[in-house]
Amino acid sequence: MTGEVAVLGAGMHPWGKWGRGFVEYGVAAARAALADAGLEWRDVGSIVGADTVRGGYPGYVAGATFARALGWQGARVASVYAACASGAQAVAAARAQILAGLADVVLVVGADAAPKGFFRPAGGDRPDDPDWLRFRVLGATNPTYFGLYARRRMAVHGDTVEDFAQVKVKNAALGALNPYARYRKRVSAEEVAASAVVADPLRLLDICATSDGGAALVLSSMEFARRRGVAEPVRIRAVSTVTPTYPNTVLDLPDIATDSAAAVEPAAGTFRASIARAAYEEAGVGPEDLSLAEVYDLSTALELQWYEDLGLCGEGEGAKLLREGATAPGGRIPVNTSGGLASFGEAVPAQAIAQVCELTWQLRGDAGARQVQHARVGITANQGLFGHGSAVITVR
Repeated sequence: MTGEVAVLGAGMHPWGKWGRGFVEYGVAAARAALADAGLEWRDVGSIVGADTVRGGYPGYVAGATFARALGWQGARVASVYAACASGAQAVAAARAQILAGLADVVLVVGADAAPKGFFRPAGGDRPDDPDWLRFRVLGATNPTYFGLYARRRMAVHGDTVEDFAQVKVKNAALGALNPYARYRKRVSAEEVAASAVVADPLRLLDICATSDGGAALVLSSMEFARRRGVAEPVRIRAVSTVTPTYPNTVLDLPDIATDSAAAVEPAAGTFRASIARAAYEEAGVGPEDLSLAEVYDLSTALELQWYEDLGLCGEGEGAKLLREGATAPGGRIPVNTSGGLASFGEAVPAQAIAQVCELTWQLRGDAGARQVQHARVGITANQGLFGHGSAVITVR
């Protein structure tokens, strides 16, 4: 086990389509996190920015961009890009600096002003880029993959479109309680079924939108937290950033083919399952210890897959867990108490940080009407293109 770091502050800018630059969202989230921690920007020894998706220059040096916007004060700086896992890898970089003694306090920030519609590769010809290839060769947008995942679950495990709709119903009800969520309206299963088909069998309300938003965390050493009089802070105990194991025999974004298992036996578990397993091993906990989970629900069907990948139930039992109410408020293991991406949409570099914000508020008992009673251990699960896995375990 590695050392723990304290979460002293969490802050967000509400998700939506605001028509402003990502720096504004990130700075607002950073200032909120600093205020939550009771610290000033000058108290921060390092800033790590989760890079946004930009063809231009500033988005790919997010750490320095946010430091400049907050006011140059000489802090260490780093910028991290790992697609949708950028936020978690920024947390990992911040934690490493703290444990190495390079800084007592690190500010982690991610923000985005996302395009309308769905994400696509930047311009230019890049035949060695699998993301570029799947758009140009297959025309396979992200929703195409979401539909394939859903079809696989229906064929292999017997999931139904009604199961998928219930995920949206659950998450929309929670998002309605979250002041930072973009969509704050409850929906019915009938409304999901009546929405337009996007990638059969998934409909518009089964798939998350793209959004603007920002999230930030103030992390510190445990010694610094004690000096500040914070005796029992929320603590980050593990950050998993694993890559897949060859051969990968389940089709995954952005690849358009699986690896052959003719020469090498497949790994015992899938890539997504390995993300959680590495986090559990590092933290010294298991799925039975969890109070709640925040998972990467790009689609309703994918949330069900995460139930199994996190070990919340056996393979093929995700829909059963949902039907039993285990993942709803008051259930055995509430999932996506924030409302999930179903309620927020994707603001890529911010979303993994936002997941940790939700765990922080839940473990503090500050989540209001969304509060999970007696929450002590939480996990996030996220996945970025090109083999970027991420999971964060927080405890109190």
